Amino acid sequence: MAFPEIDWHRPWLRYLRELGEPLSANHDWIRAASVLASQRGLMNLNEQPVSFLPQEALPTDTRYEAHIAATAQIPTRDNLHDFFNALVWLYFPATKRVLNALHASAMQQSAVAGTRGAQRDAATLFDENAALVVSDDPSWLRALREHEWSAALLKDPTMFRQHTDVILFGHALMEKLVTPYKSITAHVWTIEVESSWFEHTAEQRIANLDARLAAMLSPGFTSAHFCHLPVLGVPGWWPGQDAAFYADTEVFRPRRKPASVRS
Repeated sequence: MAFPEIDWHRPWLRYLRELGEPLSANHDWIRAASVLASQRGLMNLNEQPVSFLPQEALPTDTRYEAHIAATAQIPTRDNLHDFFNALVWLYFPATKRVLNALHASAMQQSAVAGTRGAQRDAATLFDENAALVVSDDPSWLRALREHEWSAALLKDPTMFRQHTDVILFGHALMEKLVTPYKSITAHVWTIEVESSWFEHTAEQRIANLDARLAAMLSPGFTSAHFCHLPVLGVPGWWPGQDAAFYADTEVFRPRRKPASVRS
């Protein structure tokens, strides 16, 4: 099916629009995504060429991530959730390859330990709900991590974009934002960059970010590496972003203080 419900003029989709808009209008988008994957030279962790295949072709009792690692075939359903997953593979192939490798390694360990493990949980959060926050201002990144919402977000959108980029990665996050509501919150991975990063084209930024992320994630990570961001608080992403908007503590919550240690 095609996906006319996606509004490609939403500001959070601007980095994904070039490939995403024509792909979302294609009634055989799974096949079209495979063609794009081939054209872009996508490979899995074993250097096999990536393709997308209908979910029903996944062999019975075969785990999703294990199948991708072994065959480079990505089981895909004809729905928004898997459409956005395919789109992320097309834009961030190195990062998706690393996440698949972390899943595959953790699955081998969990088979011995009998538990899912913290690494698989963290990789799943990244895959499903991550937003990438890129800035050349370390004090701004600190304000974000500390949930100092007014200092971080109550800004002129044009000025904000000169020093900060927010790029969606999680495909479940993208799916939720097809019908946006204020409390949608991302697990944020922050990246400090040099000021010259903002002089690059959108294509160059994504390629650079993909390489950086792959290098950052490959040693492994945990859920403790994330901070949080109600994504419609990004300057210019939603109307009515005044002081009262950010004062809504049901959405823009104060940072939870660590529990005190009792002797």
